This record gives sequence, C-alpha cells and structure tokens, in this order.
Amino acid sequence: MKIGILNYDAGNLKSVETALAHLGAKYFVSSDPYELAKSDKLIFPGVGEAQSSMKILKKRGLDIFLREYFKKGNPILGICLGCQIVLDSSEERNTKCVGLVPGNSKEFSHNMDLKIPHMGWNQVQSTNNHYIFKDIPNNSSFYFVHSYYPDPDNQNAVIALTDYGISFSSAFSVDNLVAVQFHPEKSGPHGLKLLDNFISKTQGV
Repeated sequence: MKIGILNYDAGNLKSVETALAHLGAKYFVSSDPYELAKSDKLIFPGVGEAQSSMKILKKRGLDIFLREYFKKGNPILGICLGCQIVLDSSEERNTKCVGLVPGNSKEFSHNMDLKIPHMGWNQVQSTNNHYIFKDIPNNSSFYFVHSYYPDPDNQNAVIALTDYGISFSSAFSVDNLVAVQFHPEKSGPHGLKLLDNFISKTQGV
C-alpha cells in the first residue's frame, strides 16, 4: 500500500508526512502526475489561496490527474484547501476549481462578530456512520484554520457539521473521495485515528 501526497506548493506537507510516519504508513510526496498515478491512495492537503493553487495545479497537469484518479475509483482524502478545491468553484477570487464534486466554497460572513479566519479547535459532529470517523467519539475536537468552507450541492454528501456562527459542512464524502475542512494531521490522537481509518480502509468493504 503506497500513499501518494500531492505537492502543489500549498504548504503543510511536513505535518502530513510526520503523521503518516508516526502511523507507519508507506508514503511518498510528488508533484508529478505520472508518479502519483502509481499510488494506491492519495492525500490532497493544502493551505493558502484557491486561485493561486489552481494555477499551479493546472500548470503541472494535476487538475486533470485528479479528475482521472477520481474517476478510476482510487481513494482520495482532501484536507483544508484540498477539501475546498475539489468542488466546482470557490468564492475566493471567484475561482473555478477542480470540479470532482458539484458545489462551492463559501466565505464566512464578516458580520457574525466572530474572528475570521476560523482558527483553533472546534467540535466535529458526525452525521452518519462514515468509516472515516470509525472509533472516534462524536463531537470530538479537531484543529481548523480557514476563512472559507465547503458547501456541496448534494447535502446528502455531508458527513460532519461544525458550528462557527453557522452550522457548516466540515466533512463530506462522494464515492471514493473524503474531504475534511479541518487538519487531522494537527489534531492529536483523533486526527491520527482519522488518517489511520483512511489508510486502513479496504476498498469495497
């Protein structure tokens, strides 16, 4: 089992690597679509800005790679920015995104009398029995850093909610894709368990 970590100059790769190494997972980091296509599963992490990240993805052919990888049924875990730009678009500079899942990333309202970005620990309420939350107590806290949040068109895809002025989708899943707005690699034992669930999941089970 080889885990590919997609590198598109969007940060936080080291913390993902550290978490996977702690779990004893076999992984590699690459920005080469040909090499990433050899992976059994893919982690699509990221922090930063949607439009500049999409420019890098397109320049390297990684947007096309992601669509093909997804269509083949290979498991993908999107994290933070990697959760947002798997959708059709982002309100951040009106960016057209990868389009694996119909939907939009929306900006938190600055009229909520809350600090933007949403930064720090917050509870995640699982809304079904999705495998990614196996053996993680419901309403466990995970670490967030974001000003935008994912809003998939099909609300049945939402597998977890978090409250920050509004109740927003903090995790969703469509077919072989799981996307989480929080950072499991920075979320202690519960985050490590979530990553382990992704790594250990047998396809079709």
